[in-house]
Amino acid sequence: MDLIPSFQVDHTKIKPGIYESRLDTLGEEFATTFDIRMKKPNIEPAIHPNAMHSIEHIVATFLRNDDEWKERVIYWGPMGCLTGCYLILKGHPSPKDILPLMIRAFEYCSEYEGVVPGANPKNCGNYILHDLAMAKYESRLFVNILKDNPCFEYPESERIITEAGMVFYDS
Repeated sequence: MDLIPSFQVDHTKIKPGIYESRLDTLGEEFATTFDIRMKKPNIEPAIHPNAMHSIEHIVATFLRNDDEWKERVIYWGPMGCLTGCYLILKGHPSPKDILPLMIRAFEYCSEYEGVVPGANPKNCGNYILHDLAMAKYESRLFVNILKDNPCFEYPESERIITEAGMVFYDS
C-alpha cells in the first residue's frame, strides 16, 4: 500500500503552528484539512489523552458556535499521536486566514470554566476521560505560540497537487 500523504511529512522537523494538510475537491467545492500542530512531534511530550479529550469537546463546541465560521466547519478532532488536531473547513482558506479563529478558540479553551461540554454519560462515549485543568494549560501554551511565532509551512517541503485535487507535501 502507498504511504498516505500526511505520513509523508517529515515529523522530525514540524514545529507548532497551522498547516494546510490537504485540499480535496467535492464537485466544484473545496474541503481544506488543517493540521493544527500544538507540539513538536517526537520532541515534546504529547498532550495527555484526558486533556486532549477536553480540548476536543471545548474547541469543537466553540467552532460550531462561532458566528463567522460555524457554517464552514466540517470536522474538528485530535490526531492519534496527540500532538495536535485536525480541522476540516468548507472552502479554501489559508492557514493565516484561520489564525484569528484558532487564537479565539484556544483562548476560549484556556479560560473555560465549568463542566466540559458534553462530558456526561448521555453525550460522550468516555465521559470520565477529561482533564479541564490540563486542557486549559495546554491551550494557553498554544495561544502563546500562535501569537508569537506560529509556523504556516511544512519544513523543507514542496507542495504537490494531485490530479484528484488532493494536496500533500513531499520533503
